Amino acid sequence: MGTQGSDEQGRGTRRRALLGAAVLGAGGAALALPGTAAAAELGGGYKSLPVPTIIGHRGASGYRPEHTLGAYQLALDMGAHVIEQDLVPTKDGHLVCRHENDITGTTDVADHPEFAGRKTTKSVDGVSFTGWFTEDFTLAELKTLRAKERIPGNRSRNTLYDGRWGVPTFEEVLRWAERESRKRGKEVWLHVETKHPTYFRGLGLGLEERLARLLRKYGKHKKNSPVFLQSFEPSSIQRLNKLVDNPLVVLLSSANSRPWDFVQAGDPRTVADLVKPEGLKWIASYAQGIGPTLDLIIPRDASGRLTRPTTVVDDAHDAGLILHPYTMRNENTFLPADFRKGTDPNAYGDVFGAFQVYFATGIDGVFTDNPDTGLLAREDFVNG
Repeated sequence: MGTQGSDEQGRGTRRRALLGAAVLGAGGAALALPGTAAAAELGGGYKSLPVPTIIGHRGASGYRPEHTLGAYQLALDMGAHVIEQDLVPTKDGHLVCRHENDITGTTDVADHPEFAGRKTTKSVDGVSFTGWFTEDFTLAELKTLRAKERIPGNRSRNTLYDGRWGVPTFEEVLRWAERESRKRGKEVWLHVETKHPTYFRGLGLGLEERLARLLRKYGKHKKNSPVFLQSFEPSSIQRLNKLVDNPLVVLLSSANSRPWDFVQAGDPRTVADLVKPEGLKWIASYAQGIGPTLDLIIPRDASGRLTRPTTVVDDAHDAGLILHPYTMRNENTFLPADFRKGTDPNAYGDVFGAFQVYFATGIDGVFTDNPDTGLLAREDFVNG
């Protein structure tokens, strides 16, 4: 958490409530379903989560096509403490769960002749992509598509489930989480990312207000609500900080990269600047955590082997921030060279060994495509 005093925190809460009402409409709070807001307030907040926290990265995407209700359900059934969603908008302003707005590789859109004319080339955050994009489809059109495995070359077995699920809306996920919470008698935690927020705001499809409106509708916009909000663009988190009271996380890519909103605003700072004590203190003024790439915790050398841990964990904790780095996967190709086994890049390596090294740095949690593996590794670490 940040270091603001209680009076200032109180003013901040009141300010967010006023700004939220102004942006979302005075009736926003009245949209909450009966009892949901009160139930959220009864939760212990993110500090009540087990540490280290195991976060299902896009669901259990090591076993099912990512960002499907099947992947989310499996992650929850495996025992993941938190389930992640990435949000992009449709042409008519609905928020749907996809890692990217380019849906070429995660749906069967290329097999739909009626959408052949939608294929196009776009620049998204300075990178050129050719394919089909969610912002060119209405929700009704998107609902005619089926999800498929994103990396079939690495996870051929997951292609068994191609076509089984569609593309879920975030509202469908909120309803799913409510049903599962009631069934299990405990809160289902979500970790929700705004994708390419500056890009979409430029298209008139601002993500933050739409996200805040849905959170308020379902009473999930409180300080202790079981929903983290995250983004690679600090300005998106700052905007959300004015709209809702959820725990907020700034995602951090490679050290030499710059958030796209920084590029657009002419802010010269890099991620390396943001993970210095001064940068972390700045993040802590509006957020509760960071989500760094694992390479910011322990860099790899030219051969892909781990080197010495950085001071990022200690420095973030000193600033009052929690750390949820990304992403642990079981396959050799994604592991540090120290923990690869055999020559098949798609075979499982010594992922348990890798988990122990990362956990030992003091991280508060980790995103993983394989929640069951992460939970076993956590048990080893906690009981070791």
